[in-house]
Amino acid sequence: MLTLEARAAPSAALSILAPVVAVGLTLAAGYLLFELLGVDGGRALFVFFVRPVQDLYGLGELAVKAAPLILIGVGLALGFRANVWNIGAEGQFALGAVAGGAVALAAHGVEGWWTLPAMIAAGALGGAAWAALPALFRTRFNTNEILTSLMLTYVGVLLLNYLVHGPLKSPDSFNFPESRPFGDLALLPVIVEGTRAHLGVLLAPLAVLGGWFVLARLHLGYQIRVIGLAPRAGAYAGFSQRRIVWATLLGSGALAGLAGVAEVAGPIGQLQPAISPGYGFTAIIVAFLGRLHPVGVFFAGTLIALSYLGGEFVQIELGLPLAVTGVFQGMLLFFVLGCEVLVRYRIRLGGARRAVRGGAT
Repeated sequence: MLTLEARAAPSAALSILAPVVAVGLTLAAGYLLFELLGVDGGRALFVFFVRPVQDLYGLGELAVKAAPLILIGVGLALGFRANVWNIGAEGQFALGAVAGGAVALAAHGVEGWWTLPAMIAAGALGGAAWAALPALFRTRFNTNEILTSLMLTYVGVLLLNYLVHGPLKSPDSFNFPESRPFGDLALLPVIVEGTRAHLGVLLAPLAVLGGWFVLARLHLGYQIRVIGLAPRAGAYAGFSQRRIVWATLLGSGALAGLAGVAEVAGPIGQLQPAISPGYGFTAIIVAFLGRLHPVGVFFAGTLIALSYLGGEFVQIELGLPLAVTGVFQGMLLFFVLGCEVLVRYRIRLGGARRAVRGGAT
């Protein structure tokens, strides 16, 4: 019988190498998958991971795809470090887009220099307000924020659908469910000529820097780390778990809202029923692949964004279904979690009594 035995002290080297090993195993499994589908595995991996970034336009697309994943992933990572499990970033992304988009539509015809800052502020507030609901339920009624934030995701997405089918629907849309296009002053300007990379992509590295500063330099970050590792020790030190729940949920909601408004004010340019290919859910993979560290989230978000682009390329050039993207992301999460388990535990043959029991051997 195979059992798991807790390691006395997880190896620092193994912890650092685990994401690299997970990526390598994903590539190996992807190679086998393509071969089973009747496609040359080496060529398919080249099309999936290299072809999308062979020119400047491709690099711009990578930045556009990676920015929302990194923004959301940084916020989720801070919460997960404190054992606050916000699974509803997709809904907070939608509410941020709705709030920022509503400002753009309200300013139609009277836009000025203030329009974009007002949209960004509204987007962040919209996402934070939506995340405040699970925070309130958790701190007031002791409900599970995993369930409440997840259920609110569907409410948020349906609210966006209702608005673009009704109150915010453009009178010139020929009955298509979409708002009127935003004015020029309500759109994020392109920062690299010949690409779609817009000003909003710069929010991602700023979020990484801010997340690192909070964790490494602020007392709030210290409280997050202590409560996440040892809640009882944090309570004994006088740290308020309620305050951490509110801070992490509002922070992650605001970052998800920022990602939402940057998406509709950037490449989309209006409100539509489908503004996200699942950024809020995929960012959970990004957070864990980045080992819940803002710098790690940056590289993980870029890798996952590449998988989105690669999925589109293998669909176009090799005729494979777009679902290959989801398969790759699923395999990556599986291997990341598997490697994480093996960092903390070792496999033993036999000896059920030596199984995981508080690390005793």
